Amino acid sequence: MPWIEWYNSLAKPAWTPAPATIGLIWQILYPIILVSFGFVFVQAFRGKVPWTVASLFAVNLVANLIFTPIQFGMRNLPLAAVDIVIIWATILWMIIAVWQHYRWVAVVQIPYFVWVSLATVLQLSITWMNWQGPSGSPH
Repeated sequence: MPWIEWYNSLAKPAWTPAPATIGLIWQILYPIILVSFGFVFVQAFRGKVPWTVASLFAVNLVANLIFTPIQFGMRNLPLAAVDIVIIWATILWMIIAVWQHYRWVAVVQIPYFVWVSLATVLQLSITWMNWQGPSGSPH
């Protein structure tokens, strides 16, 4: 079954955004992520940002990139839920860690954090609503 049919077949909260809306939001966020993360990595290579700060951005980037294959390729809702919590936590940690070095980088992460906060609640809700318990039936 194609991924969109699988996704549409899942139980979801009534407030779930349409896939097109989700795609549009990511089209806005990805350029912000590209510029700000790229800046942090360049500054780390130049020695102006500690690698401990840049590593948070790297962990977030990897977790973000593997979400789609986990969710829609593997169709593993529990693992996708764990992954999005990692994404959410690293954004918060990134904002705190980079604030003392480049405040503008911290500030531009706020829309990303707000969206991922909503997406985290959505993912946890979908995971819960579709979780197959020991009885084999969804909760």
